Amino acid sequence: MIEYRKAKFEEVDELKKLLWKYGPNEWNHLTKEGVSQEFYLVCSGNAQALIATHDSKIIGFAVLIDGIFSPSYLEKYCSLENIQFIGDVVVSSLCSGKGVATKLLNECLAVAKSRKASAVLIERHEDNLASAGMMRKAGFKIMDTFHDPTKRTAGSQNSVILERKI
Repeated sequence: MIEYRKAKFEEVDELKKLLWKYGPNEWNHLTKEGVSQEFYLVCSGNAQALIATHDSKIIGFAVLIDGIFSPSYLEKYCSLENIQFIGDVVVSSLCSGKGVATKLLNECLAVAKSRKASAVLIERHEDNLASAGMMRKAGFKIMDTFHDPTKRTAGSQNSVILERKI
């Protein structure tokens, strides 16, 4: 049985290892600086990691970031004070296709609702069909699509910003 909960501080290094093992692909823009910043936010309490475990082993996680600490380019879509932003979402390839990532998104939405956020934003590569399906199942709607060659080097090179109102 898969269980979901908030990550503990002492699990952060394991989450980083999971991200570097299963996160890199042609669609994801992962940098050491970005990953370090995201986990700094988790450790400082300005974000939280929600994890999926199976037999007490972490098989996936999602990072929910307080709006005011989310990327500043999101300001063009909404007031950052009223939103939450989902950073990285990663699931072990051994468990992919089983709805774990969608459930992690739903866990993030529940936390955001408890924090009185008006919406949750998330971002993906336009051509990342697995992420598109996961986000659609969790009720996210596309807000914007734009050419982003600095961050996106494969496919269309477009980023997509999505929103789920709460």
